[in-house]
Amino acid sequence: MQIAGMICEYNPFHLGHLALVEETRRQGATHIAAVMSGNYVQRGEPALLEKRMRAKQALRCGVDLVVELPLPWAMSTAETFARGGVFLLDCLGADVISFGSECGNAALLIKAAKDLLSPEFPPLLREELQNGCTFARARERALARLSGPETAAVLQTPNNTLGVEYCKALLSQSSPMRVFTMQRVGASHDSFTSDAETASASYIRSLAAGGMDFAPYMPVPAAEILQAELDAGHAPASLERMERAILAKLRTMEPEAFVCLPDISEGLENRLYAAARKAASLEELYALVKTKRYPLARIRRLVLSAFLGVTNALTQSFPPYVRILGMNPRGAEILHVSKMTTKRPIIANSSDILSLDNIAQNVIELESQSTDVYSLFLPNPYPCGLEWTAGICKVWDNM
Repeated sequence: MQIAGMICEYNPFHLGHLALVEETRRQGATHIAAVMSGNYVQRGEPALLEKRMRAKQALRCGVDLVVELPLPWAMSTAETFARGGVFLLDCLGADVISFGSECGNAALLIKAAKDLLSPEFPPLLREELQNGCTFARARERALARLSGPETAAVLQTPNNTLGVEYCKALLSQSSPMRVFTMQRVGASHDSFTSDAETASASYIRSLAAGGMDFAPYMPVPAAEILQAELDAGHAPASLERMERAILAKLRTMEPEAFVCLPDISEGLENRLYAAARKAASLEELYALVKTKRYPLARIRRLVLSAFLGVTNALTQSFPPYVRILGMNPRGAEILHVSKMTTKRPIIANSSDILSLDNIAQNVIELESQSTDVYSLFLPNPYPCGLEWTAGICKVWDNM
């Protein structure tokens, strides 16, 4: 048995994801486990469709086991996202981590990660930040001074950058996982255009939201699942449906509540508090807070974290459980092996939460409440309790 692990959002599952699954199999993986964001994603918005439907897409397209990256880690910085995902893959006993990158060069990404973790790096970063650079630009310039321009150049593109964070997490956690990365081809990350065969997840989401044809850019099973959810009014999730509710929540928050948000620093809480009392729309709120130093994705995450009740304290450690979203028979084999060595309890149904410690119960309660809220982003909301009534997605018929 060779277990390959992937950290993903599948928002939604598209042809690029399928290509990585197929190449990972060719590289020798007998089993594939995915750690997937739940109902909210890193860019600070609700996922296009509910997490179990996205897990079902993955299972229909070659993934064997899907576990959830809990909300505090899923809707966070790349570093925290990677830290949580790598930890859960280790809990599952993954032998190799597999991901796409612009460079397709695992050795280069590992070198960049080692240098970013070296004691020589922080003083260089501080110097560059003092020159008024954004954090991303300062980090790249500091790495160029330490390691040379070729290594630093990997930080210029999003999937390379995330790959470096995966490698940093592997090193920091002393993980034995090997690294495999496949070079991405076709449409770039978050591109709103497509080529003849591929499209980014952002472009596919825009097609689905606009009632246009997305099927050419997705595996057939994944497209069928998305279309069925659209027809039922269970997709697409839209931030705008809850805009007034989000603004209302932020307007009632006291200044000290903003201090407790994840990734808050440098007086950003004051800007957010002041903007929340002025803005009449989310776009206006983002515009009032955003600066060169505070990119839009960070602001969006902070706003949604405030609305959902995510605090900085939750993100300081590792996910406290392994939550199963879906599996096939090979996925069940992964679980059978991992139960003997896992560092965290495995949650498959509601009765499993009774044995959790207080921290884990707090996280899973946040997850449950956030799922109830997520439903209100949909055209046709589910009733409360979906977190436990939906059950695990089991796919036994496409092995």
